[in-house]
Parts: sequence; C-alpha cells; structure tokens
Amino acid sequence: MIKEKFDVSIVGGGIVRLATAYKLQITFPKLKIVVLEKEDSLAFHQTGRNSGVIHSGLYYKPNSFRAKNCVEGRKQLVKFAIENKIDHEICGKIVLAKDEKESERLKKLKINGEQNGLIGLRILNKSQLNEVEPYAGGISALYVPESGIINYKQTTEKLAEKIISINSNSKIICSCKVLDFDNSFLYTSIGKISSKNNIFCSGLFSDRLAKKDNLITNMKIVGFRGDYFKLTKEAKHKVKHLIYPVPNPEFPFLGVHLTRMTDGNIECGPNAVYTFKREGYKKYSFSLKDMLDSLFFIGTIRLFINHWKFGLNEYKRSFSKRLFLRDLQTLLPSLNIEDIEKAIVDFVDVMGCSLILTTGGTGPSKRDVTPEATISVCDKILPGFGEQMRNISLKYVPTAILSRQTAGIRSNSLVINLPGAPKSIDETLYELFPAVPYCIDLINGPYITTDKKLINSFRPRHAVRE
Repeated sequence: MIKEKFDVSIVGGGIVRLATAYKLQITFPKLKIVVLEKEDSLAFHQTGRNSGVIHSGLYYKPNSFRAKNCVEGRKQLVKFAIENKIDHEICGKIVLAKDEKESERLKKLKINGEQNGLIGLRILNKSQLNEVEPYAGGISALYVPESGIINYKQTTEKLAEKIISINSNSKIICSCKVLDFDNSFLYTSIGKISSKNNIFCSGLFSDRLAKKDNLITNMKIVGFRGDYFKLTKEAKHKVKHLIYPVPNPEFPFLGVHLTRMTDGNIECGPNAVYTFKREGYKKYSFSLKDMLDSLFFIGTIRLFINHWKFGLNEYKRSFSKRLFLRDLQTLLPSLNIEDIEKAIVDFVDVMGCSLILTTGGTGPSKRDVTPEATISVCDKILPGFGEQMRNISLKYVPTAILSRQTAGIRSNSLVINLPGAPKSIDETLYELFPAVPYCIDLINGPYITTDKKLINSFRPRHAVRE
C-alpha cells in the first residue's frame, strides 16, 4: 500500500487526464493529486497514436458543448504550446470538394464554422485552390486557416512536468493498473492508494469503469482502428496544408486525408476498420471479451446493418494499398504507388523492421504494381515465396496463376507480397510462415520463435538454439 493520502486521483495517463490534473492543480495549488497510468509511459494509447491535428471547430453544431470546447480548447492549447516551446504549427486546412454536391456542402460548413467563431474561412474556386495547393484535386475548397498540428505526446509530458512543479507532493505514477475501487481506496497492481476523490479518464475502458461505479448508461465503447501510410521524401512537396475531403454526413468518420506532422513527415489516412480488440493496433489484434462485448451491443448491430457496405470497403482498403491509393488520389491525383510504397524503405532503414508484409496489387492489371515496388527497393529477390503462394492459391481458384507475388531482402529485412483478400492471406501465410524465422536468421535478423500450438517454424538442426 502507498502510505500517502491524496485529495484527488485521476486514472489514465493520456492528454485528457493530464489536462484535467493540470487545470485542477493551477486552480488549487495545494491540492495533492495523483495520476495513475497502467502503461510504463504517458500518452501510450490514443494520445500518442493520433495524427496530431489541432481541430478548429469547423464541423460541430453551433453552441454545442463540443463546439465550445473545441474552439476554446484550441486557443488554450496553442497558447500553452507557445509558452512551453512545444512542437506545433498553425498550417491551415483545405477541405476539398470533388463535385457540385460537395461544393454546396462547403458553403454550409463555412456558415457552421463562422457560427462557432472561426475567422478567415474562405471558399476557393479551382484557380484559387491551385494557387494554395497546386497538386490538389477537386473543383473547389474551403480554406480553414486556424487548423494546425501539434505533438500531443510532448504536450502531455509537459503537463505532467508542470503539475509537479506547482506541487511537489503531487505524483505521476506509471506502470500502475487500477483493478478496483471503493469509497476509500483504489486497488491497483502496486497496492492500495487512498484518495478522497476519484476521476476516471480511462479512454477505451471508460464505459467499463463507469459500470463498476454503478452508472447506468446505454453507451458502449466500440473500437475502430485507423491505418496510415507516409508520403516519401520525393512526394512531400505536394502537400502544403492539411488536406481533407468533405465529410459524409451519414458517417462519423472524416475519410482518408493528408496530414502534415510536426516531425516533417506527411501521413496518409486513416481508414476506419472495426477492431476485435479495444487496444488492438495491428490488423490481427484480437480479444474474445472485447469482440463479444461490442458485437452484442445494439448500437454496433445497427451500425453494421445500416452501413455494411461502407464497413466492407473500409476493411478491403485495410488490406490493399492499391485501394488506399485510389481514395488518396481523389485528394492528390498525381500520387502513385511509389509515393506511398517507399515507406518500405523507412520501415527497414529508419525503423529497423525485420519482417514486412504487403498485401494486394499483385495481379496483371496496369494498376497492380506492388511487385515492381518491392523489387525496386530490395537487394535480392526470393522467387520461391511467390511460387509457393501461387501453388497454395491454385488449390482454391484457377485465376491464382495470374498473381505475381514475390519476396525480397533489403539489408536485414524480409519483405513478402501477400494476396489482397483476407481469406487468401490466411491460406498462404499459414503455409509460408514456417520458413520465415530461418530466412531472417540467414540475413542476420533476430532469432524468432513460434508457439508450436499455432504454427511450427522449421530450422535445420544446427540452427536451433536451446
């Protein structure tokens, strides 16, 4: 048990939690506050994984709490960033209309934004758009000068630092998972913590903790994962602002967009794919509890029934760079597969990835150029992988003979082109993977072991480590 007693505990280490703690601390400097985070660092989940956009308040209903919070919050956030030298830039945003129907929606967006207090909003015709964003598509656009970008993880860490500087008796404790609570204590993975008041800002698990507190609600957290790509250095000059599509009013998602980052990179995305795990950031992340919890929720059922086509398209795009590129080209028509595919180079040379799997774009069509992109960045090609994938797929469909999957080596990394369909990926990867760990051994990558209950990797006897 932690012997200290606190006036307020705040559960969660993201930016909402730290901002809450900071506001309390500057208002009541003598208040003894403890912030508890289950991970070993702050901003580990949503705060550290979003695209870092400072939203202006363009979309929200005028006079709503969301609109007021966004507009006032933006002003405070920018002021805090300037005062504390946090990486940020008010670079502005372009909302692109691809047809006359969307152009009409831009006019309504402009009025909405002005009612929320935004200044400098302008409708741009095609000629004016070309002056602002020469490579952008669309027939018109709404210019939003008050949108920007910021490093939210850096902001969160600075908030934590400021809290302790105001009151050295306050604490920020990481690697501390809250398991249960009552009126007197929080029961955590490191012992009991005494607190007079508890505030739960627990992100993706907020509904479950609300239920523990006997709060009756008809809401539930349902997770959607966003996939992103990066533009290559050669393509970065094509984007000068944030570039967004006109939002579809039928869906709560903004659609794929192009986002400048504070580190100089430009992200492309995201899509919006239902995830089977609340904190699942990979395509195959899975939790039986999370999946059942969301799929049997009436809100999820209604969403899937009403918008199943949208969801299916999002899922297909998650497994196909070609489909992802097609949507990006509505914003930036001159983008090509090399502009996003060269992210493979960064995965190897910058991030040090040892295994890279790409999906789709391996057929005979002109638009299918994934093998060419792979070959262009690899030092050696391993055609045996492609031959085996075709042999596997031919068991199911005769058109597999048309596929051009391949694999190659760049430095100490193995790059494999997989088919585009999820079922085909599962069929081929299951039979291919036993050879992957030994291949990575041979190119001086890490020694990989597998769970034999799921898949049994193969190595020659002399290569097996005890």
